[in-house]
Amino acid sequence: MKLSPLNKRRLQNFKSNKRGFYSFWIFSFLFIVSIFADFIANDKPLLIKFDQEYYYPIINEYPEIIFGGDFETEADYRDPYVIKLIEDKGWIIMPLIPYTYNTIIRDLDVPVPAPPSKKNWIGTDDQARDVLARLIYGFRISVLFGFTLTFFSMIIGVSAGAIQGYFGGKIDLFFQRFMEIWSAIPTLYVLIILASIVQPNFWWLLMILLFFSWMGYVGVVRAEFLRARNLDYVRAAKALGVSNRTIMFRHLLPNATVATITFLPFSLSASVTALSGLDFLGFGLPPGSASLGEMVNQGRNNLQAPWLGLTSFFTLGLMLGLLVFVGEAIRDSLDPRKTFV
Repeated sequence: MKLSPLNKRRLQNFKSNKRGFYSFWIFSFLFIVSIFADFIANDKPLLIKFDQEYYYPIINEYPEIIFGGDFETEADYRDPYVIKLIEDKGWIIMPLIPYTYNTIIRDLDVPVPAPPSKKNWIGTDDQARDVLARLIYGFRISVLFGFTLTFFSMIIGVSAGAIQGYFGGKIDLFFQRFMEIWSAIPTLYVLIILASIVQPNFWWLLMILLFFSWMGYVGVVRAEFLRARNLDYVRAAKALGVSNRTIMFRHLLPNATVATITFLPFSLSASVTALSGLDFLGFGLPPGSASLGEMVNQGRNNLQAPWLGLTSFFTLGLMLGLLVFVGEAIRDSLDPRKTFV
């Protein structure tokens, strides 16, 4: 796709901000790695060759009797008996980290939480689960939650801001009063009350936080539409009979895109922080889920195991720092006063 001269200048400005540019690639690399968490950290083999046949336990479930065992339930690939059965007639390829986020390690030589070792690179938590495996899965779910919440918040917030700014009058006045009342509702209290009624999960938390997070986009979009709705080209379009929807989303919305895109990385950071904070307080994902907030809580409860607190601290700090640097680079690249050097 060929870029316009304006977009080329913006891309060059983004690349010229070395801190933001490298942060973007580092964050992208970490996110892509976490997407393949099931193939990197899992207690099921990637590939098994048994009796001249190939099996893919990481994708499909196989009963133990297929490998010469006694049970029709799924094989436990960490059981020495099952491993011996398979290796007698074939071989096994395990993931780089042979544990998933909820695997209980039963053959530890020291009490939990176990310190870092060759077997567990960042140690285990107080429930004998591998910290590195939980870190990879927790990073993935935090980023995916942040992306999903940011995307839907942007759609709702931009639409609401566009309607307010374009039509103005009583519609704008009503929306503004509604937002003042809605923003005064304490989100945390709502979550605490609802958590006592239903079991929180990914989509439940997303829905609740979405009720409040969309308001951050309304102000910038509304201001841009209020400014541009009386410009000559908008009046000319109305005189020619162009529909309000076309004027709003084809002619006015691109003017608000810069402010919206600039706000996105910071909104993503806030979404990740919100999920981590709820998990830390115990009102987030279900118990046992891979969660950065739960890892922070583990570090607080086990001060004698510094690897727990340090791992969660540096992971959250690195993630949020990279997102902030990317946001600053995007903001500078869209600033017309910035020029490529």
